[in-house]
This record gives sequence, C-alpha cells and structure tokens, in this order.
Amino acid sequence: MADDARPIAVPGAQPPAGHYSPGVAHGGLIYVSGQLGARPDGSHTAELPFEDQVRQTLANLFAVLAAAGASPRHLVKVTAYLVGVENWPRFNAIYAEVMGEARPARSVVPVPELHYGYLVEIDAIAAAPEQAEGG
Repeated sequence: MADDARPIAVPGAQPPAGHYSPGVAHGGLIYVSGQLGARPDGSHTAELPFEDQVRQTLANLFAVLAAAGASPRHLVKVTAYLVGVENWPRFNAIYAEVMGEARPARSVVPVPELHYGYLVEIDAIAAAPEQAEGG
C-alpha cells in the first residue's frame, strides 16, 4: 500500500473475511471495497428479499464512509453489481430514496452471481471531507 494510504476500519463491524480493507483513504479520496449485505456482526442476509439486501448493502457502504469521516454527499462514483437485470428498477427506487440529494456518478453492472448468493454488491469512491470542502 502507498506510504500515505490509510486503511479504514469500521467500528463495531466484523473485519473482512479476505485480505483487504473495507476502505482506504489515499490522495484525497476514499476507496470503498465492494460491500455485500452482511450485517455488522458478520451474519448473512443473502436469504432476504432483494430490497432488504440493497438497504443493508447501502448501510454498509455508509458505515465505511462514516468511519472515514465522510457521508453520502462526499460520494463521487458508485458501482453496483446486480444479479438479474430485472432487479434494476427496484434497485433504482431504493437507491434514490436512500441517497436523497446525493447524486454521484454511477454504473450498474448486471452479473450472473455474487459471493455467498447475494443479489447486490456496491463499491464506491468518495472525496475525503477535507478535499470536498476545499481544504
């Protein structure tokens, strides 16, 4: 990892099962690793309806941002991976509701499957708060 890169740990959440950080702050940006809908205690929600998975996944994304001192308004790019293109309209509705006024650039990528049987995974890039506010 670059010398000035800072791994982001999420207080109260289980550490990742793999060899990665939930997020990394570097060069005025916050890079959020792909988030699934696992609960902070590590239990899975893959058996829950798509809508519940989306809400938990976005909550996990926001938790990483909060741990870095940021919020959804600091997001500059979001990528969502959805199992089944038919889920796109439901994803859009929940995403718009939860994001509110935040409108980062976004890509939605239909995929055939995700780890643990999840139906959605989201990664993101955000401006560090001090960068977003000009200082």
